[in-house]
Amino acid sequence: MDQDGIPSTPRGSLRQFLEQLSGAGKAIGVLTSGGDAQGMNAAVRAVVRMGIYVGAKVYFIYEGYQGLVDGGSNIVEADWESVSSILQVGGTIIGSARCKAFRTREGRLSAAYNLVKLGITNLCVIGGDGSLTGANIFREEWSGLLGELAQNGKIDKRDVEKHAHLNVVGMVGSIDNDFCGTDMTIGTDSALHRIIEVVDAIMTTAQSHQRTFVLEVMGRHCGYLALVSGLACGADWVFLPESPPEEGWQETMCIKLSENRARKKRLNIIIVAEGAIDTQNKPITSEQIKELVVTQLGYDTRVTILGHVQRGGTPSAFDRILASRMGVEAVVALLQATPETPACVVSLSGNQAVRVPLVECVQMTQDVQKAMDEGRFKEAVQLRGRSFEGNLNTYKLLAIKKPDSQIQKSGCNVGIINVGAPAAGMNAAVRSAVRAGISSGHRMLAVYDGFEGFAKGQIKEIGWSDVGGWTGQGGSILGTKRTLPGKYLEQIAAQMQAHSINALLIIGGFEAFESSVMFAEARGSHQELCVPICVLPATISNRVPGTELSLGSDTAINAVVQTCDRIKQSASGTKRRVFIIETMGGYCGYLANMGALAAGADAAYIFEEPFDIRDLQSNVEHLTEKMKTTIQRGLVLRNESCSENYTTDFIYQLYSEEGKGVFDCRKNVLGHMQQGGAPSPFDRNFGTKISARAMQWITTKLKEAQGKGKRFVTDDSICVLGICKRNLLFQPVAELKKETDFEHRIPKEQWWLKLRPLMKILAKYKASLEVSDAGDIEHVQRRGHGEPAAI
Repeated sequence: MDQDGIPSTPRGSLRQFLEQLSGAGKAIGVLTSGGDAQGMNAAVRAVVRMGIYVGAKVYFIYEGYQGLVDGGSNIVEADWESVSSILQVGGTIIGSARCKAFRTREGRLSAAYNLVKLGITNLCVIGGDGSLTGANIFREEWSGLLGELAQNGKIDKRDVEKHAHLNVVGMVGSIDNDFCGTDMTIGTDSALHRIIEVVDAIMTTAQSHQRTFVLEVMGRHCGYLALVSGLACGADWVFLPESPPEEGWQETMCIKLSENRARKKRLNIIIVAEGAIDTQNKPITSEQIKELVVTQLGYDTRVTILGHVQRGGTPSAFDRILASRMGVEAVVALLQATPETPACVVSLSGNQAVRVPLVECVQMTQDVQKAMDEGRFKEAVQLRGRSFEGNLNTYKLLAIKKPDSQIQKSGCNVGIINVGAPAAGMNAAVRSAVRAGISSGHRMLAVYDGFEGFAKGQIKEIGWSDVGGWTGQGGSILGTKRTLPGKYLEQIAAQMQAHSINALLIIGGFEAFESSVMFAEARGSHQELCVPICVLPATISNRVPGTELSLGSDTAINAVVQTCDRIKQSASGTKRRVFIIETMGGYCGYLANMGALAAGADAAYIFEEPFDIRDLQSNVEHLTEKMKTTIQRGLVLRNESCSENYTTDFIYQLYSEEGKGVFDCRKNVLGHMQQGGAPSPFDRNFGTKISARAMQWITTKLKEAQGKGKRFVTDDSICVLGICKRNLLFQPVAELKKETDFEHRIPKEQWWLKLRPLMKILAKYKASLEVSDAGDIEHVQRRGHGEPAAI
C-alpha cells in the first residue's frame, strides 16, 4: 500500500488529478442553512479537510446566512482538528438559522463586505432549495455589491479587482429528499432510519393488541419519506402530497384494511406525510384518518406523530459516505470553477457523484410544487425523478392485491431460492418477488434450505399473505446454505421437472453467482435448466460481479460503523489508545474500506491494495504524530483476509510494541454481528425494488416463450441484476465470468477503490484523488418512462 496514494494512470483528458489542483492563496467559506439534517457535519468535515489538504484557507460561517450578514466572530478560520469527532454527530456544529436580513440587498451588501475583508471568494453552501437559491442570487449580484461597497468607500478598487468573482457550490442537506437533480439528499437515509426504528417498535405492540397505527412523518411538500418508509415496512396505505388518493378513497381504504384483517393480519400501518392532500388540494390529517377507521371499522386506532425525532440522532453510514464524497467533490468544483462556470450542485445519480446547474435544479423543484398546486399530480410525480416514480409504482404493485378475477394466469411456475451466507434484505427481496410474481399471474414456489433443500424437494407454493411482515426481518426465512449445486445437478433437474419450474430467481452472494455459472454450463446435459435464471446479489461483503452494491452490505456497514463509534468513544475517554478492528468480507475489502470512511478511521488494510512492513511502520509513525495533537485516539480497520501473514494479532502486537510509551493498543474482531440485525431502510427498499425488477424481466422472458415451447439456451437468459453507475442492468453471467477472480471470489475491478484515497486524505495522508470526469456540469434530465430506475 503506497501511502502517497494509489498508482493510477490518466485515461486521456477525461481524468484530472489532484496534483493539478491547488488551493494556495484561495479561501473557502462553508455554511449550513435552513433545516438541519444528519450528515451535514460529515460534509463540513470533508470540505474543511479537503480545503486544507489542497492548501486553501477554510472558514466556518456560523449560524448560516445570519452569520454571513453579522460577520465578526461568526466567521472563523477552521483547522484540521476543529472538525475532529464530528462525523458521528447529528445536526450541524456550525449552526443553522433562518435569515430575513439576507433576503434584503442591505443584508447581502453586509455579507459581501464580511467575505471580502477575509478574502473569501469561494462559498460552499449546505442546505435546501431556499438556501441554494439565496446563494445563487448573491453570486449574481456579487460584482454589483462590490461596486457599491467601493463607492461607499468601504473597500478599495484593488479589492474589487482581486475578488471580482464569487464561486458557489451547493450540497443538498434535507431530510425530505425534496430537491430535483439528485437521487438522494444528505440526511434522508438517516431520517428513514429513525422512522423505521419507530415502525419496527410499533409493529410489535400493534400486533399484541390487533391495533391500527396511523404514523405521521415529515414532508410538507414531498412524500419521499412516507413513500419509502411505507415500502420498507410494507404499510397498508400511504398518503403523499404528490399522489393524492382517488375520489372515494375512504371506502377503498377501509375495504383494504378489513381484507388484510381477514387474511389474519393482526395489525394495520398507515403512513401519512404531513403535507398529504386529496385531489381538491385539501389536507388529509392523521386525526381525520383515525376518526374514519374508528367510525367505519371500529378498530382500536392510535396516532403517532414522529416530528423532530426524524431530524435527530447519529447519521447513518450512507449519509456519512455520501456527505464525505460530496464535500470533497465540492472543494474540487470550487477549485476548478472559472468566472464563466455557473453555480452548481454536487449531487448523486445512481452511484455516481455528478455536478448539475443550481438554477435548473431549483427551477425543477419549483415546477413540482406548481404542478401539485395546479392539480397536475401525474406530472408532479414524473418531475420528482425516476427514483420517486419507481418507488411509487413498486409500492402500488406490492401493497394492494388485485382480485383473482383481474389477474390473468400465466400457467408458469417461478422458483425462489436463497444461497450463501444470510444477508439482511433477503426476506424483503423474497416478499417482493412473490407478490410481483402473483400480480403477473405466476405460481410462486419457495425452495427451502438452498440447493440441498432443492435436491431433496423442499419446495412449497408460497402465497401473497405468507410473506406479510417479511421486509423488516433479518437473516433468511427460507433458509440458506453455502452448498453449490454441482453434486446435486441430477436431483435439482429432476425436481425442476417434477414441479414444472419455468424460471428461477436466485438470491445470494458469490455462491449464487457461481451456481448460475454451473447451471449455464450444465444446460447441455440437463434441458430442465434451459429456463430464465436471474441472480440477485445479496451479501454483506459486496463482492458479486455485475453490481456495485449488494443487498445486505448497507446493513453490515451500519453495524461496523455503530461499533466503531462506540469504540472511538471509549478510546477518547481513556486517551492515547489505538483500536485494531477486524471486519468480515473474505478477500473483498469493501466493508473495511467503506467502514473506515464512514467511521473516520486512520487506516484500513485490504487485500486489493497490498501492503508491507514499511506501510505498517508509516501508519504507526502517523499515529504517533497524531497523539501529539488534541485527537488522542486511533482507529484502524483490517479486512479478515487482507494478508496471510500480517494477521490482526500480528498488527496488534506490532502497534503495541512500536507505540510503547506513546499509545496502547486494543483489538476487536466484529465477527457474525455484521451478518445479523434488522435490515437497514436502504436494504429493505433496494431489495424490494430490484426483486420486483427481476420479476418483470422473468415475466417478459416467459411471455416471449408462451405457446412456443421455447427452451432458453442463450447467454442472455442467465443474468445478474445489479446497479452499475446510474442504472439497474441485467448482465449475462457468461460475460461476467471474464471479469471475475474466481480464486479470491471477487470481481477483477471494484469501483469503491476510487474512494480509497478519499479515506486517506480525510485521515491526513497524501493520496492521488481521481475527481469526476472533466468536472463537467450536466443538465438536469426530465426523465422518460422507459428508463430503468436506479435505487
